Amino acid sequence: MHPYGVREVEKLLGLARSTIRGLVEAGFVSPARGPRRAWQFSFRDLIVLRTAQALVAAKVPRRRITRSVKELRRHLPASMPLSGLSICAVADRVVVKEGRNRWQAESGQYLLAFEGDPDNGSLSIIEAKGVDEAPDAQAWFERGEALERADAEASLQAYAHAVAAEPSHLDAWLNRGWLLHKLGRLAEAERSYRDALEGCGGDALLQFNLGVLLEDLDRKADAIEAYEAALRADSSLADCHYNLALLYEDARKPREAIRHMAQYRRLTDGKSR
Repeated sequence: MHPYGVREVEKLLGLARSTIRGLVEAGFVSPARGPRRAWQFSFRDLIVLRTAQALVAAKVPRRRITRSVKELRRHLPASMPLSGLSICAVADRVVVKEGRNRWQAESGQYLLAFEGDPDNGSLSIIEAKGVDEAPDAQAWFERGEALERADAEASLQAYAHAVAAEPSHLDAWLNRGWLLHKLGRLAEAERSYRDALEGCGGDALLQFNLGVLLEDLDRKADAIEAYEAALRADSSLADCHYNLALLYEDARKPREAIRHMAQYRRLTDGKSR
């Protein structure tokens, strides 16, 4: 299999060039030098790079990471095996599955699996819960949750896989929209929520989250519409009443503002008793 340049590694693994450089300088991989002394990474290097970065993101101690990737690199094949390969963590062990054979690397906490096509050299890396787990919608959702702090982009991709497999997977839609919102990708978040409403119907939480997003976009009339739709689906959403009260007050509609604030107080007082 041909060596991979830095640009290919960036594209395949989703790692920034500075991250790749840091992992090389830390000694996790030692790429060969090509023309003009450019780094050339092997298939084995790709696995070690992504595994090391995942462990770093999971705050595994550096000494432990070094032991894990050293042992992993020693056992990995130089090229993609036709039988397929997966790497995952089971409890405190890093387990490698090659076809029907499995073997352990040094102990590690982060869980990775990766798949590739030996014919075209494509490579994708995903988090997995176990060696034999098939990535259905729920599995993709759980991977998305696990990746949110360490790799937001990979988390978004996992949620996208989840809703593609099951368009009515409400939790995946909610998490995906929230994460896009948190990342400041507001237009994408709105599109995601609109798509979610088509897949899940007029769910109250989706409408509420859309209302919060529209407020951040300073589209107050649209936010009011979303909040009202949320309450039609579930009138017990206290925060929705509160947000509407403030929006109606700002719109100089005191009657509506008072009504929703009264509903908010009734609902929150009821919860405190």
